[in-house]
Amino acid sequence: MKIVVDENMPYATELFSQFGEVVPLSGRTIQAEDLRDVDALMVRSVTQVNSELLAKANKLAFVGTATIGIDHLDQACLQQRNIEYTNAPGCNAVSVGDYVCSALLVLAEQQSFVLADKKIAVIGVGNTGSQTVSRLTALGAQVMLCDPPRVEKEGLTGFVSLEQALQADIICLHVPLVKTGHNQTKHLLTAELLAGIAPDAILINSGRGDVIDNQALLELKQAGHAMTLVLDVWENEPTPLLELIPYVAIATPHIAGYSLEGKARGTEMIYQAYAQFLGQKADRSISDILPVPAVSRIDINQSADQTFAKNLVHLVYDVRRDDAIFRKNIMKTGSFDEMRKNYLERREFSSLRLVNESQYAVESLYQLGFAK
Repeated sequence: MKIVVDENMPYATELFSQFGEVVPLSGRTIQAEDLRDVDALMVRSVTQVNSELLAKANKLAFVGTATIGIDHLDQACLQQRNIEYTNAPGCNAVSVGDYVCSALLVLAEQQSFVLADKKIAVIGVGNTGSQTVSRLTALGAQVMLCDPPRVEKEGLTGFVSLEQALQADIICLHVPLVKTGHNQTKHLLTAELLAGIAPDAILINSGRGDVIDNQALLELKQAGHAMTLVLDVWENEPTPLLELIPYVAIATPHIAGYSLEGKARGTEMIYQAYAQFLGQKADRSISDILPVPAVSRIDINQSADQTFAKNLVHLVYDVRRDDAIFRKNIMKTGSFDEMRKNYLERREFSSLRLVNESQYAVESLYQLGFAK
């Protein structure tokens, strides 16, 4: 078999070589000719899998995307051509939760606030949003849940409306991109809704860039609105609105889910799905491949508070590293994709084991995701 994989998909060659020849290509520039005589295609969100790309895919039977979202897959086209497809729901949810936690602890230190004193709204409570909720709850914050599609579909109670969520002190967006229908999320935050957010609020988007009208957001900031912005995702990636960047407190190139574990987990999930599709046994695992983290254990000798939690979180992942790299390089042509391609290794909180032989009160640290 011949399997084309995105060259930036970690451990793809090690896993998929079980089934045949693995051909790594740039996900952004895969062309129709590249898929001639190819049995399977493994991509990430940068590859638009549509009729144009599949025009010469004479043997293609399976498409896997190592991402949560599938808005880059033309599902109707794949179904019409009888091509099996799958994604990796929740693969990088832990990583995104870590990202939000790291960012908020930076801002809490800079702005001198305690997260336990804040009302935080999580908009989009799927796999990823739920990870953010668990971390914020561990830090003592009062969390409001907002997910109109889930409420409509599942009849959930205790959720707030979008308008109520936007009145929170901190607003975290974990919304998928839906371009049509009454639950459309493209430009979910319009100029009018953005203007209604409190000047002292924090708005974090680590979902999809198109959920916020970036031009409207720029104009609002230029007019003097003081809300604090954390943006990992942008409209028109890989060419974000450059004028907006100076108004963003923490800016990164769509890497919230880019922990080593998160990326590898996505690869493993579609590897397992492909093995099942072929009727073969998936006999390889990322647990056998992942390297040992630089710091894997810490002895705990005090009770946990926000400052202590911040020190541990930033020992594993400090989002300011990625913000600095983004600002240094974003003006260079092609830098957005280049920063993602050459992303520095980052581990999840679970890579750090906390040893607490004296039984200090640190249960919140385990709830954050650190290992026991």
